[in-house]
Amino acid sequence: MSYKVLVFVKQVPDTQNISGDAMTPEGTVNRAALPAIFNPEDLNALEMALDIKDRFGAEVIVATMGMPAAAEVLRQSIYRGADRAILVTDRALAGADTLATSYTLSCCAKYVGNCDLILCGRQAIDGDTAQVGPQIAEKLKIPQLCYVEEVKNIAGGKITARRAIEGGYEILESPMPALLTVIDANLPRPMNAKRIMKYKRAKTPSEIAKAVPDAEQAAAVKAELAAKGLLITELNASDIKAAPERIGFPGSPTKVKQVMSVVLTAGEAKKIEPTAAGIAGLIHELISDHTLG
Repeated sequence: MSYKVLVFVKQVPDTQNISGDAMTPEGTVNRAALPAIFNPEDLNALEMALDIKDRFGAEVIVATMGMPAAAEVLRQSIYRGADRAILVTDRALAGADTLATSYTLSCCAKYVGNCDLILCGRQAIDGDTAQVGPQIAEKLKIPQLCYVEEVKNIAGGKITARRAIEGGYEILESPMPALLTVIDANLPRPMNAKRIMKYKRAKTPSEIAKAVPDAEQAAAVKAELAAKGLLITELNASDIKAAPERIGFPGSPTKVKQVMSVVLTAGEAKKIEPTAAGIAGLIHELISDHTLG
């Protein structure tokens, strides 16, 4: 039996490289000053989906919501082994918080239809909320397994998985369809050279329109890529039947009250010599000021 597995991924700014140059005067991240990368735990979710494909047989569909440039993470997913890719892009989606984002992605899941499993990374490094996956499950009214490390088995319409908990792990069983949020407990496979050569020309209609301004020529390129299976599906809010009042800014009740730029400065420091006398002196000082004892 072959399963249908939908993986939601995200292109994010590389927050590990944040410096003063990557911040605006208001203290927010200047995304244009940072390289865009594949959200790390979404790569783990993709690897889990591809492992399911290898072990149990599955069609792996990867989808992302974002600007047209986010198509790059879709190509990287195809290079690793994904079967299909979907870009959900629309100016109306801008400014979405987790509630509006999860609603949009749930509409995308309904558009794909009949998914046995939906996989997401636990959280994105540009938000760290870990809310979107569970909110998608709630909107689709399906079970959710969070912090998943490994899929143990899929059989009889049920999935058995191991998930991390404080101090250990749990083995859980759930009926399908179900949604899993995945942590960094596996090693994502590298991009496959043969698939890179085969799919390197894969493009979205937006990318074609940007590269080929002439409408007639762009239509010809689009038709050519579609015939070769290299046209990445591109959807807007209307295509996935998303209600305008529930997406983007209108659908986002979260409001930022204040943003502060925190500057860490060095405080008083004292050097302790790595000798018996130095350590004894430190202990005496800690006892004297009641830090110890």
